[in-house]
Amino acid sequence: MDIVRNADGTLVVPVQQARHHETDDAADGSSGGDGESQTTNAAPTTRVLHPGEGGYDEALAEWDLQQNPDRAPVVSTATGRQEAMALIHAVATSPDHAVAPAVAALDDPEASAQALRHVLVGGVHAVEDFAAEVAAAEGGDPLPAHEATKIIGEVLAELD
Repeated sequence: MDIVRNADGTLVVPVQQARHHETDDAADGSSGGDGESQTTNAAPTTRVLHPGEGGYDEALAEWDLQQNPDRAPVVSTATGRQEAMALIHAVATSPDHAVAPAVAALDDPEASAQALRHVLVGGVHAVEDFAAEVAAAEGGDPLPAHEATKIIGEVLAELD
């Protein structure tokens, strides 16, 4: 099952249910009769992750990889990172959080996308560091990590 990214930024991720083992001393005698314990494998279920929740950054990176599984490993360049920082700042500070016009204004969309993917692969601490770097370079207060991650997801969805 693939990860699904909703328009609101939430991710629907597959979750494998825990396996249940019955013991040999089951009171109802349902241990299988041969002394072996029975294992029940439940079908995968799903869980909705919101930006800022544990595992969200990793799931977003996995979702992005699903969009293009043949993509080469992520490489971030200095110019791509600078453009990505300006992009995230522009989206965060625009009154309507307009992603499409900010993406359209990019000089090198692929380099910016690579830089943002590189941030996601690093997990929540990389997103926090990136948000602080954006604030230092562009001004203002650092975005909370969950907000930065949500904007990164919106930008990557627009670029794909």
